[in-house]
Amino acid sequence: MEFGAALAANLTSPPVLAFALGFLATALGAELKLHEALYDALSVYLLLAIGLKGGVAISVAEPGALLWPALAALAMGTGIPLWCYAVLRRLLRLGAADAGALAAHYGSVSAVTFVAALQFLAARGVPAEGFLPALVALLEVPAIVVAIALARAGGAAGGGGGLREALHEVVFGRSVVLLVGGLAIGVLTGERGFAAVKPLFSDLFLGALVLFLLELGVVASRRRGDLRRAGAPLVAFAVIAPIVHAALAALLGPLVGLSPGGTMVFATLAASASYIAAPAAVRLALPEASPSLYLASSLVVTFPFNLALGLPLYDAFARLAHRLLG
Repeated sequence: MEFGAALAANLTSPPVLAFALGFLATALGAELKLHEALYDALSVYLLLAIGLKGGVAISVAEPGALLWPALAALAMGTGIPLWCYAVLRRLLRLGAADAGALAAHYGSVSAVTFVAALQFLAARGVPAEGFLPALVALLEVPAIVVAIALARAGGAAGGGGGLREALHEVVFGRSVVLLVGGLAIGVLTGERGFAAVKPLFSDLFLGALVLFLLELGVVASRRRGDLRRAGAPLVAFAVIAPIVHAALAALLGPLVGLSPGGTMVFATLAASASYIAAPAAVRLALPEASPSLYLASSLVVTFPFNLALGLPLYDAFARLAHRLLG
């Protein structure tokens, strides 16, 4: 019953309904696209807000609390692309470039899914560790580097963009810069400094997320035709892989000292698939990989699945893991 109640509450939450509105309205021919400048501004706002709040929490956290969760994030960020690449090559028979590109997307992180997980917990009054935004960068960077290296070792040509350029794109991409920069600002200013900007970066957060997800629904709907080119096996992978990754992360959560809420967010991070940082890096390092495959799977399948069904499922995984291992 608890899972059913969480699922119902999530499906009727404003962010999920906004995504559904954008998707369905665009599929029916309506024009809902936000201006590109507004979309960019919303993405900057959301990432910086999460970083700021995470930094403030770190400023008052117990020293050393981040160590084991950070090591767990590095392990997941390295491990996920390894087994994803092997599965995609051997079971789905993809070429090295496409397998590497998909492994990079599923090892990397969707910052918006992360934000949605935090909002899911906030709506239910469940606390989570404030340092969780730091885990985003620790998952994202090694995952993309490992996946690209695997593709190159497997024979992918790589085009003109090298691994160094791809790494630069990831480390200095918008997601990592804003999250890490926001963390640094939050740590330096602390609770007193954040209080001055709290009305902007906390009170208006949910409204900005609703607008952003409305636009993402439009974007996902416009790429839904890519699913035909992706094929049923890849669609199945795009649903099964997040569940497996979330289950593994949920088991790690209690072992590295995360709370049930923190474990749920960590599981969601592992389950998410990037559609911002990873595509930029893959375009540089693996230009021969097909965008129809990696964008259709990450944005059109995995993201909606995680947003609508995955969050309550990963919450159930976290609670079960803490009953068994906590």
